[in-house]
Amino acid sequence: MRRGGFFSIFIFIAVISFIFDWYVFSGLKTLTADWKSQVARGLLAYGFPLLSITVTIVFLISFGTMRGRSGMSHFNEWMLSLFLMFFVTKLVFAIILGLGDLGGFFVGIYSLIAEPKAATHFPSRRKFISEVALLIAAFPFFGFIYAIIRGKYDYKVHRQTIYFDDLPEAFDGFTITQLSDIHSGSFDNEAAMQKGIDLAQAQKSDLFVFTGDLVNNHSDEIEQYIDNFSKLRSPYGQFSILGNHDYGDYVQWESPQAKEANLDKLKQHHKDLGFRLLLNENIDLEKNGQKISLIGVENWGKGFKQVGDLKKALQGVDKNAFKILLSHDPTHWEEEVRYNPIDIHLTLSGHTHGAQFGVEVAGIRWSPVQYRYLDWAGLVNQKNRNLYVNRGFGFLAFSGRLGIWPEITVITLKRKTA
Repeated sequence: MRRGGFFSIFIFIAVISFIFDWYVFSGLKTLTADWKSQVARGLLAYGFPLLSITVTIVFLISFGTMRGRSGMSHFNEWMLSLFLMFFVTKLVFAIILGLGDLGGFFVGIYSLIAEPKAATHFPSRRKFISEVALLIAAFPFFGFIYAIIRGKYDYKVHRQTIYFDDLPEAFDGFTITQLSDIHSGSFDNEAAMQKGIDLAQAQKSDLFVFTGDLVNNHSDEIEQYIDNFSKLRSPYGQFSILGNHDYGDYVQWESPQAKEANLDKLKQHHKDLGFRLLLNENIDLEKNGQKISLIGVENWGKGFKQVGDLKKALQGVDKNAFKILLSHDPTHWEEEVRYNPIDIHLTLSGHTHGAQFGVEVAGIRWSPVQYRYLDWAGLVNQKNRNLYVNRGFGFLAFSGRLGIWPEITVITLKRKTA
């Protein structure tokens, strides 16, 4: 979708947002009508809607003046995040209040027909509904505050042990630490980010892999963090691939040559980090005289850039070898890997971020990204072919994470015993 198309959507959402502002204002006026303090009444009834309207206007201006060559700045990301915080809060408040008003409308109609002389206390009833709406809407409001300030750096280690019949004995217990979707152009707290890097290194895995989207758009976004990420080391090396954002497709360039130069520079930065970038190729990892094949493809995604060449990447790989594939987008596994006649034991992906928002608790697992991606987080197994989708280390556009926390994956390969 073109930038103009996105902006038209933003305008439509903004109009809806202003309607919510008016409706929320009516509910807050009802709620505070009998408050003794005029200051408190004004701060809540007038202050919240005015602040919300201001955020919406600044949000529209910031995106309207955003330059195509630069992409989203930290300011753009913060304004988008604040807009989403107010919008979702108002939406929840409006839904609760709307259900109450709708119920009150039907109760009023019934009263007029059945008991026309009976007194109906609509103001007191609406005040109670407004209080309930405010209480429930406070949860997403403060949740978003946490997501923006702390959640995006609240790193979680996800451990997964996967069993295989034909894993070489020497690799029984072999560990892999995976990061994905660093999106270095979005970081706004280096000290907090460093804690995630330290946590990844503290896993002391045998192998480190990175599955794409080192930057948002420009190669120079990673430059200030090269010293940080170059601390990631493992006995069997550090390997990486490219993701859809690494190609610079989402910003305008002065020329095709400038875009190509940016990609070349990014490839050099992988070397600067100590990562071996796999571009539709493979490498053998050897331990005690036995080998496994590590394969890396360029980006291939349904609806995204498709330059990954699995056939080329598999050239020279023994058909009986134990194979691990690095492929940024999980739709590549769905479309080309899981039914491929060549058996690929494990595919490691990222890309989805888990939408950076959702619920994963007590067996409940939901994110809006599931309506776009069949496999959006965690382990998938089909006929002994495994896919693991990392939830992402960084963040993009929405400068926060809520419920779907930034992930460091630690996978242990185990050989099945009879």
